Amino acid sequence: MKKNKLWLLTFLTIALLAFVTACGNSSSSGDSKDSKGNASNKDEASGSITISGSSAMQPLVLAAAEKFMDKHPKADIQVQAGGSGTGLSQVSEGSVQIGNSDVFAEEKDGVDAKALKDHKVAVVGMAAAVNPEVGVKDITKDELKKIFTGKIKNWKELGGKDQKITLVNRPDSSGTRATFVKYALDGATPAEGITEDSSNTVKKLIAETPGAIGYLAFSYLTDDKITPLSIDGVKPEESNVESGKYTIWAYEHSYTKGEPEGLAKQFLDYLMSDEVQKEIVKDQGYISVSNMKVERDATGKQSDK
Repeated sequence: MKKNKLWLLTFLTIALLAFVTACGNSSSSGDSKDSKGNASNKDEASGSITISGSSAMQPLVLAAAEKFMDKHPKADIQVQAGGSGTGLSQVSEGSVQIGNSDVFAEEKDGVDAKALKDHKVAVVGMAAAVNPEVGVKDITKDELKKIFTGKIKNWKELGGKDQKITLVNRPDSSGTRATFVKYALDGATPAEGITEDSSNTVKKLIAETPGAIGYLAFSYLTDDKITPLSIDGVKPEESNVESGKYTIWAYEHSYTKGEPEGLAKQFLDYLMSDEVQKEIVKDQGYISVSNMKVERDATGKQSDK
């Protein structure tokens, strides 16, 4: 009888130890330990990163960053503009974790594109836009080139108001400028005009300057303060970009120096999630890469997908 009791006690002790061990393993499988040994959610994002670059891309990235930080209060994401050239230079130098650009890194002089990892986050359409008082809404591509190269100087030459044309340009570092020059002006160098990098300021200048014309991402064409121009009868609209009919567009690139890690990787994964691609991208006036029926390489060649 004593042997039976001893055997039963031993069995119960082993069973209890097995149960405790299993519970411990179950707890640790869902959580990780921090430096102090406390359990923490392994999916929780924390730390801080800085993102700089394209002003055309800033509204999208900023909106996504705010949503991401709402979900992850321990994460801090700073989103700065400055132009695509700045973003590419700073991410190459390692002074920021993500550099946003409207152009391929291969298109920028002085940037080692091979050292950078390209993440195509969205597509941005860009349009020439005018002060609403000029009285012009549709021009040919040739007329657009003549306007920006200074060969057409008054809107009356295009059937509009008798008013001098004032150009609002972007600086050389601007990805918006590079895209517009390449695909709207066929590489022609714009004439002198007002130069401003901030898209918000460009919109304000066009709206407040008689006879003004500039160029902006679709995301800034949200009201009637400025008038976007159709080119050869094709309106600057999302569906026309997706089909390839409207050719003034660019990928929105987020570049990292090598493969992203930590918070940078978590945020880039979020940018490609359905929540961002199907909601925020559309709400902010951009186009999801998955909706495009055409694609483009670094040389500018457009082809069907």
